[in-house]
Amino acid sequence: MQKFCVFFVTAFFSFGNAVGQNNADTLSLSFSTAEKIFLQNNLSLLAARYNIDASKALIRQAKLWDNPVLTTDQNIYDGKFFQHNASSGQVYVQVMQLIRTAGKRNKAAQLAADNTTISQEQFDDILRTLRYTLHNDLLEVSHLLKIKKVYTGEIAEVNKLSKGMDLLLEAGNISVKGNLRIKALLFSLQNELVTSDAQLIATESEVKLLLNNNEQKFIAPVFEYKFADLTTAPVPDTSILLQQAIASRPDAKLAQTALVFQNHNLTYQKALAKPDVSVGTEYDQRSSYSNNYVGLAVSLPLNIFNKNQGNIAAAKSAIQQQQAFTDLTIEKIKSEIATAAGKFVFYQSVNNRQQLNFSQQYDTLFTNMLQSYQQRQLSLLEFIDFMDAYKDTKLKLLEQHNGLIHAAEDLNYTVGNNVIKLY
Repeated sequence: MQKFCVFFVTAFFSFGNAVGQNNADTLSLSFSTAEKIFLQNNLSLLAARYNIDASKALIRQAKLWDNPVLTTDQNIYDGKFFQHNASSGQVYVQVMQLIRTAGKRNKAAQLAADNTTISQEQFDDILRTLRYTLHNDLLEVSHLLKIKKVYTGEIAEVNKLSKGMDLLLEAGNISVKGNLRIKALLFSLQNELVTSDAQLIATESEVKLLLNNNEQKFIAPVFEYKFADLTTAPVPDTSILLQQAIASRPDAKLAQTALVFQNHNLTYQKALAKPDVSVGTEYDQRSSYSNNYVGLAVSLPLNIFNKNQGNIAAAKSAIQQQQAFTDLTIEKIKSEIATAAGKFVFYQSVNNRQQLNFSQQYDTLFTNMLQSYQQRQLSLLEFIDFMDAYKDTKLKLLEQHNGLIHAAEDLNYTVGNNVIKLY
C-alpha cells in the first residue's frame, strides 16, 4: 500500500509538471488576449446577445401602424346561389383604419426602447460578472503556479539530497533513521504539491469553460505588473469611486433605466385612457336608402366606465417600488465600494517592498542552509525545521501577495472601472 501511495504521488506530480511546464503542451495567454477569446467564444454571452436583438425587433414592431380591417357581406341565395344582376343581389364592403390617439404608438415604442436598454444592461452585467470570474481564475492559476514553483524547487533540492544520502547510507556514513527522515520530508512535499495541483486542475478547467476551449494544452496566464507600484497605488475618495460606479456599473444603470421605464409606463397608461378612433369608408349596394351607397364610417368608444384607473394606479405604485429599489442599489454599491477600498488598503499595508527583498534573501538563505547541511555543519533536525519554515514563509508571502492582487481586482470590479491598473 505504501509503495502504491508513493507511485500515485509521483505520477500525479509528474503530470502536474507536464501540464504546467512543457512548452509544447502550454498555451501562454495575456489577459487581453484571453478577454478577446472570451468575448468571441463564451456561450453565455452569445445566448444573451440574441435577447438584445429580439428587443430591438420589438421596437420596430411597436412603431408599426395597425392593419386596416376589411368587412364584406353579400347574399348567398336569392333563388339562385350568388345571384347578382341589375335587379337583385346585395354587396356590402367596409374598410376601417384604427387611429391611436394621445401618441400611444410612440409611447409604446419608447417602452420597447427602454426594454432594449434594459436587455443591453443585463447583458453588460452578465459580461461584467463573467469577466470578473475569468480574471479571478486566471489570477488563481498564476498564484497556484507560483506555489507549484516553491514546491518543485524545494522538492528538486531535497530529491538531490535524498539520492546523495542513499550513497552515504550504502557507505555507512549516515544512519537509516536520518535517511528515512529526508525521504519522509520529500514525500510530504510531494503530497502537498498533489493537493495544490488538484486545485490548479479544477481552476484550469473553469478557465477553459469560460473560453470555450477544448484543447488539451495547459493555459498559462501571462501576468506582468510592478509589485512596488501596486503597494503604493493611491485609492481615490469613496465619493469619487461611487460616482464612477453609478456611471459605469451595469446594475446601477439597470436600476435607473428600470425607473425610467416605470415613468414612461405611467405616461403610456394615462394615454391608454384616451379613446382611439376608427375611420373608414363603406359601400352598400342595395340595403341603404339608395342603391350604391358610399358613406364615411367613424367608430369611437365612449370613455365612461373604464378609464384605465387600475393600471394607472399600479403604474404609480411601480414607480415608488422601483425608486426604493434604485435607492437600495446605490446604497449597496456604496457599501461594497467602502469594503473593497478598505480591503485593498489593508493588503497594501501588509505587502511592501521589504517583503519582496526578504523573499529574495530567504531564497539565498535556502541555498546556504542546503550547503551547510551537506557539509555536516547543520543537524538533520535543524535542516528539516528550516525547510518547513522556508516553505511556510514562502507560501504565506505568496498568499499575502495574492490577497493584494485579488483586492485590487475586487476594487476594480466593484467600481466597474480600472481604479488600480493590473494588466
